[in-house]
Amino acid sequence: MAGDPTTDPLVHEPPAGDVASPRERKRLHTKLKLATQIGEGLDGYVIGGIGLALTALTADLHLSTLEEGLVGASPLIGIFVGGPFLGWLADRMGRRPLFLCDMLIFLIGSVLQFFVTDGAQLFIVRLIMGIAIGGEYAIGAPLLSEYAPSRGRGRLLASLEISWYVGYALATVVGALLAGVEGGWRWSLASSALIAAVCLTLRGGIPESARWLLSRGRRSEAEALIARYGIEVDVDGELAEGRQSMERRQGALRALFTRRHIRSTVFAGTFWACLVLPYFAISTFWGPVFEALGMGDNAAAALLVYSFTAVAGVTAGCLVVDRIGRRRLLIPPFWITAAGLALVAVWPESTFVIVAGFLFFIFLNAASSALTAVYPLEVFPTSVRTTGVGFATAMSRVGAAVGTFLLPMGLDRFGVEFVLLTGAGVLALGGVVSHFLAPETTDLDLATAARTARGDS
Repeated sequence: MAGDPTTDPLVHEPPAGDVASPRERKRLHTKLKLATQIGEGLDGYVIGGIGLALTALTADLHLSTLEEGLVGASPLIGIFVGGPFLGWLADRMGRRPLFLCDMLIFLIGSVLQFFVTDGAQLFIVRLIMGIAIGGEYAIGAPLLSEYAPSRGRGRLLASLEISWYVGYALATVVGALLAGVEGGWRWSLASSALIAAVCLTLRGGIPESARWLLSRGRRSEAEALIARYGIEVDVDGELAEGRQSMERRQGALRALFTRRHIRSTVFAGTFWACLVLPYFAISTFWGPVFEALGMGDNAAAALLVYSFTAVAGVTAGCLVVDRIGRRRLLIPPFWITAAGLALVAVWPESTFVIVAGFLFFIFLNAASSALTAVYPLEVFPTSVRTTGVGFATAMSRVGAAVGTFLLPMGLDRFGVEFVLLTGAGVLALGGVVSHFLAPETTDLDLATAARTARGDS
């Protein structure tokens, strides 16, 4: 991630004796990348772990349909609070302290899941963990992006989504292995504590973001970091963005809805919501969906295939995001995945159509989802980046929570065809909004990318 100060105009010449060794630089970059990737994987693990555990815990805790929906949606509701709030705090207090605190919340919440005795307790614990997930989206990826060079940034950030899907798939495997064990769902949900403990140890010693320091006018501190670690930063561009920003006068959250940032706010929240709503709703209630399609006996095996197809899809997205550009990875897959779900809804009696339709949906949806770790970080300037990402995360999870909460009732009342057609409509909406609002930010410096997103250049 370090630039070469002899050739890169964005990197200032460091003072003699104040430069970290190549080994120290590599160690920092590796720690930051791993700490962010594991945190992202933990998000997927926490959300994915409920899929195969839900049936057993519903029976053990005697949950009603309403309680089942609330437990399934609880982390998504928590993200709605945690994303904007912790993102706002990170824009005010800095990235580093929040980067540590939200992982501590994960650790405590993971352990508490083992001891719940009713649906209300599980809902509250997973709601709090959802707040931490929201913070992770709002803080971890922005911090990594602020250390990343312009070239190759998309692949680096998209790799976070690979981690998310790997975490989701791993939770599915753990859930399947413990499905036949008495009280296995408790061990399955609590196992995320091990991942959180490893991640927390990695986060110690990671310094503050130089871009955030510049956005607060702390130039000398920022340049010391830039010089020491060879960070690629357009110092003048970041300082100019900070001076022009309204967040100090208005507050970062309010600034998102000014003319300066509204285009980015609408785009980031809408495209993300349209991508994840069908995914979360269908995967959380995969068993009932497959039963409604007459394939209930194959639901567990299909969920494993579904999960690992998603890993393949997001990996493909990561590999091509810097080659084909952001827009091409986002807009066509919206229309293709919409067609895939619609085809299953129209022709539900064909096993081939069901399998092919879902495979196309999950592979391409996951490929485009690589951009959820890229676009929101690129369309907002540093002064409001974590607030903007947090708000976009919250909006995406509002849709996901609504879909997750309503899907079981929709299946009971209107049938699987209606549910799948609704998902197709949401994906089509994402395609329309992205066509008009998605900027092309490939290989641009973050400050330039933010200007491009709002139409300044």
